[in-house]
Amino acid sequence: METEFIYWRHHTLPGIKVEEVCGGEDRSLKLWIEMAYQVYSENGKEGYREIGHFRNGAPFLVGEIGRISITHTGRFLAVATLPDTPEVDLSVFSERAAMGIDAERADREQTLRVREKFLSDDELQMIDKEDVKMNVMAWTAKEALYKAAMQEGLDFKNDIRILSLPKIGPAVPVYDKNEFDPIRTGEAVVKIEDKEYPFVLYTYESEGNIVTLAYSPRCAKFG
Repeated sequence: METEFIYWRHHTLPGIKVEEVCGGEDRSLKLWIEMAYQVYSENGKEGYREIGHFRNGAPFLVGEIGRISITHTGRFLAVATLPDTPEVDLSVFSERAAMGIDAERADREQTLRVREKFLSDDELQMIDKEDVKMNVMAWTAKEALYKAAMQEGLDFKNDIRILSLPKIGPAVPVYDKNEFDPIRTGEAVVKIEDKEYPFVLYTYESEGNIVTLAYSPRCAKFG
C-alpha cells in the first residue's frame, strides 16, 4: 500500500512562511523529489505555481515577486517564503529580501567528521565536537546563509561566520510573545563584496530534521 504525501504550511516565529512536504516513504528518492515538488506546486494560494531559477541558481516563483528558498533532505522538502518585495531585484542580493533555508537529519553524525572543513577556529571552539545536533545546526546555518547571500564562491570558514547558534524553537508557534526572544535566535555575519552583513538565525525541528532559517534583520516579514 502506497503511503500518502503530507503537505502543510505554517508561519515561523520570525515571520517567515514555511511549507513542508513529507511522507511517501515507499517511493524511490528520485521519484519522491519529483512528486514532492509537484505536491508543493499544486498547493499555491491561486492554484498551480511554477519554480524557476535565476542564473546564480537562486529559485523564484514564476510571476511572483517574493523571495523563496528551498531545501530537501531525504524525504523532506521545505520552501520558505517572504512577503512580496516589488521594490527590489530578486535576482541579486538585497537585505530587504535576504533569506535562506536549509535542513538536515538531526542525527547525521557525518557532520562530526567534516566539521573542520566548514567551521572556523572560533566556531570549532564554540561548538561541542561531540554534540551531533549542534554540529548539524551549524551546517544548516552555513548552508542557509550561503543561499541568503546569493554569491557564488563564498568560503564557508572565512566569509560566513556564526557568532552564536540559536536554541531550537517550535515548528508551530503558539505566538506567546514570551516564546520569541533574542536568546532563542542566533547571530551570524556574511562577507559580500568586502562588506559584512549581519544575519539572524532561527532553528526548529520537524520530522527528525533540523531546519534553519537565516535572514537579514532588514528583510520583509509577515506580521
